[in-house]
Amino acid sequence: MIRQAKGKTPRRPPPKKPSSNQKDPVGVYCRVRPLGVEDEECCIEVISSSTMQLHAPEGFKTNRNGEYKETQYSFKKVFGVSVSQMELFEYVAKPFVDDLIHGKNGLLFTYGVTGSGKTFTMTGSPGQGGLLPRSLDMIFNSIGPYQAKRYVFKTDDKNGMEVQSEVDALLERQRRENNLPVPKTTSSRQKPDPEIADMIKPEEAYKADGVDEDSSYSIFVSYIEIYNNYIYDLLEETQEEAIKPKWNGGGTPVRQNTEFIPPQSKILREDQNHNMYVAGCMEVEVKSAEEAFQVFWRGQKKRKIANTRLNRESSRSHGVFIIKLAQAPLDADGDDILQDKSQVNVSQLCLVDLAGSERTGRTGAEGTRIREAGNINQSLLNLRTCIEILRENQMCGTNKMVPYRDSKVTHLFKNYFDGEGKVRMVVCVNPKADDYEETLLVMRFAEMTQEVEVARPMDRPICGFTPGRRNRHHAFKEELSRKLEELGGPIDGDVPSAINHLVNSLPPLPSSELNDPHDDITLPRLIEALQNRHRIRQMMIEEYNKAANTMKCMLQELDNNLISKENFIHEQNGKLVQRDKLIQTNKAEIESLEKRTKMQEHKIEILQKTTKIYEGDKRSLQQELETRDQRLQRELSEKRRMEQRMHGVVSDTQFKWEKECERRVNAKQLEMQNKLWVKDEKLKQLKAIVSESKTGRPDPPSRQTQPQPRPQPQRPSREDRLPAKRSASPSPVPTATPVRPLHRRSRSAGGEKWVDHKPSSNLDLGTVLQPVIPNAIQVSAPSEKALSKCDRYVLTHQEVASDGEIQTKLIKGEVIKTRGGGQAVQFTDIETLKQELTTVPSRKRKSSEGAPANGDRTDGAWTDVETRCSVAVEMRAGSNMGPGFEHHGITKRRKP
Repeated sequence: MIRQAKGKTPRRPPPKKPSSNQKDPVGVYCRVRPLGVEDEECCIEVISSSTMQLHAPEGFKTNRNGEYKETQYSFKKVFGVSVSQMELFEYVAKPFVDDLIHGKNGLLFTYGVTGSGKTFTMTGSPGQGGLLPRSLDMIFNSIGPYQAKRYVFKTDDKNGMEVQSEVDALLERQRRENNLPVPKTTSSRQKPDPEIADMIKPEEAYKADGVDEDSSYSIFVSYIEIYNNYIYDLLEETQEEAIKPKWNGGGTPVRQNTEFIPPQSKILREDQNHNMYVAGCMEVEVKSAEEAFQVFWRGQKKRKIANTRLNRESSRSHGVFIIKLAQAPLDADGDDILQDKSQVNVSQLCLVDLAGSERTGRTGAEGTRIREAGNINQSLLNLRTCIEILRENQMCGTNKMVPYRDSKVTHLFKNYFDGEGKVRMVVCVNPKADDYEETLLVMRFAEMTQEVEVARPMDRPICGFTPGRRNRHHAFKEELSRKLEELGGPIDGDVPSAINHLVNSLPPLPSSELNDPHDDITLPRLIEALQNRHRIRQMMIEEYNKAANTMKCMLQELDNNLISKENFIHEQNGKLVQRDKLIQTNKAEIESLEKRTKMQEHKIEILQKTTKIYEGDKRSLQQELETRDQRLQRELSEKRRMEQRMHGVVSDTQFKWEKECERRVNAKQLEMQNKLWVKDEKLKQLKAIVSESKTGRPDPPSRQTQPQPRPQPQRPSREDRLPAKRSASPSPVPTATPVRPLHRRSRSAGGEKWVDHKPSSNLDLGTVLQPVIPNAIQVSAPSEKALSKCDRYVLTHQEVASDGEIQTKLIKGEVIKTRGGGQAVQFTDIETLKQELTTVPSRKRKSSEGAPANGDRTDGAWTDVETRCSVAVEMRAGSNMGPGFEHHGITKRRKP
């Protein structure tokens, strides 16, 4: 036995992509519900038509420091508490109804916390109809005259639509009318269902523009609910009796009476166009807004609601009302619907009333209510997750998988987010302070949803028939009826009346009663009348044949014209096919170019991010380089200052030691000269004694009479021997010495204005005390305009002092007006500012008080020279003369 090879599973075709490259953001609208109690605290404020602000209630601290935080949110439109249902419908749902009639899909859902008014916004109340009844009323006001007969459009089991002939539709109507169940009589205690006339006033009716008159329309509605992540059909006839005990064949219940069979849930399937639909869901064809609203209310009564602490009628499930519009073009004559399934266009509008998010701690839920609340919050959380991933994929260029299948809500509407229709959301909020935290989360999600973009749906194809066919057919029927009425022919197919009129137009027959067998008058009279009638009949037949031939010629001409038109239409269709192929080729090229563009944009984004990183590194490196350059400049300036300071110290020390050495040499020379003079004197005396001994010893003189001594040679003066030098440790001289006077700082008057001239070449020394001149105009170069506004002038000048330090001079003057109308500056005062370092030791000196005359010096107390005197006194070392004998005042060199 040869085993047949196992075939591979055929690959699933990829989902169709939207042909339009344009995208629209998800439209988010916000509606604020009025407060239930006037004295209740409000946490929401409508700032403008598109902005609202949330205030934290008292006792709720949003920041760590305990401050209250106010946040603002912007939407496409914000509706306050005074907005009407009609105004809300005009802004939100009316564009969706227009798109539905023109063959486009739409998804509109309400979102918010429990008790925020979502069901009221969608359904409304008597006298205040919501979005759903107003949408139904506008649809039937627009397509009412162009509706097809019932059952001409027929739904199949695969989310498609078929077209039946009028005969098949008539048989279908008869079959269904015979099988209709007997309607149940409503109890007198049961509250009657509201009608759409109670919801909408006649003056509030809307009508769409641009409706295609050459098409026939039919409306199908379905109503489902998603309860605990299961889908149930609310329009199923067996839905009311779904919860019943299970009985066996013997007539006894298998389970106890308290255990019931749950209703059968529905499943989601995907049609041939990759659109999601609920398999086995009942779709009811309706022909008026009243009938459609009755069907909706029949399902609304079966929807799961419960009484909670926050809402008396809280929706425990997500309600989805689907309005499906089927339209097909008329044939070339404009009489019947074109029997072509490919020409049928189906568009749908989904109106979703989402259950509100809630916290079990606030609602006081127990048992089943906790499970319901958990499933509601989980489905809303999954919707939020899908929106976040869609936003991330679009903004960051990622390709993360969107978890549509995690929830029935997102799985059912995944096609809308993939580009099969427009999406809008109405966010309902309750301004009371108790809902502040939940409202804050809802606002964040709504503001994030606005950033998601959905591809714009493509327009439906246009059939090749001539427009205006319905009006021409209607005009033709009216003209035919008028002609037949003028000719006395049948009107509206009234064949018996036409025959009676034809019989009455013939001459009447004479009396044919024979009373005598020899009557020769009656029979010839009857024969003549019959011959006359036969002649008239032949004439009428000839006229009828002529008219028939004329009609045949006209029909042949019409057939020829029709054939030529069909040939022309066939040629045009061929051209359209070629154009379609060309368009498809261009679309393929555009898609490839778009892919390349996206790739290039992605690369550009990567390069831009890399460039930003490099620019940041470059800026940081430049800042570091500038910091190091500044540090290096400071170090170089400090080095130059240190070099100049050390150069000054070295030169000062060198000059000091040179003076000291010179002083010591001079002192030694003076000492040696004194010793030499003493020796010379002794030698002279010895020489005189020797000479006297050779000549004879004279009598010694008496004590009373002493010989007069020889005149000694005059000692050279100190000024002739040595220049004036400063001693190493001179004692202070009590003589008055001139002291250099200090300049008094000038004080500017309080009302005077100054021109503060600071050249741009000045260095910032970083000193703590800076000259501050109030009421001054700072300039880097003086100008006539600045001088004309002020009456005082000050110039900040910097120069290098002798010790290497930079000193600042403030040169002040007065601004004087000249005869020629100009200004001149007369300098009056100079202030000097100087900076010193503490590392250079101040020069000290010893005080040599009570020094011996032989030149030996003892260490005295060290005192600061500047605190002792401003001049130094120098005298000869070893001199026996007092300190006031001879001195030279030398100005002391200031320390650096």
